[in-house]
Amino acid sequence: MFTGIIEERGVVAGIEGGRLSIECHVVTVESPTGASVAVNGTCLTVVERDDAHLAFDLSDETVARTSLRRLEPGHPVNLERPVSLAARLGGHIVQGHVDGVGEIVAIAPGSDGGALLRVRVPEDLRRYVVHKGSITVDGVSLTVAALHPDGVTIALIPHTLAATTLGAARVADPVNLEVDVLARYVERLMERP
Repeated sequence: MFTGIIEERGVVAGIEGGRLSIECHVVTVESPTGASVAVNGTCLTVVERDDAHLAFDLSDETVARTSLRRLEPGHPVNLERPVSLAARLGGHIVQGHVDGVGEIVAIAPGSDGGALLRVRVPEDLRRYVVHKGSITVDGVSLTVAALHPDGVTIALIPHTLAATTLGAARVADPVNLEVDVLARYVERLMERP
């Protein structure tokens, strides 16, 4: 489990033969081989590590269902280690299981130094998104500011722009989305047997 509170922006060092290597320094601590790390909201397993790099093997499923397929050397990525049971839950419950890939359709600067980010959400996920509810965009726990027929608007504060890859986001960029897992459980419980 994760919280969607990004600990570090890493940089893609390379992708070769399905192995993704990332330069980072903070999340290497307490991330031994076999540990989970969320990379742009996708839970991946550490297969190699040193003090300045982590490496992950990408399955065909992960490549097909996430925006990680577009990564190239030099691209920044959002990184988060799993939450411990003793930690505060600063964001919301995030599994690191990407539900779908959305698309940034607009970015408008805010008067407070932040920005309004509009994201197209795949149709099959929209029913799980509510006004003032939580959504994860590239691993970042965010609050939905407005709903639209094709997606959502999110108000980003200056800190989020500075601390995550969303500060460099551009229109037409694909983004990994994870809807609130509680909405999925409620839907399942409401289904009739």
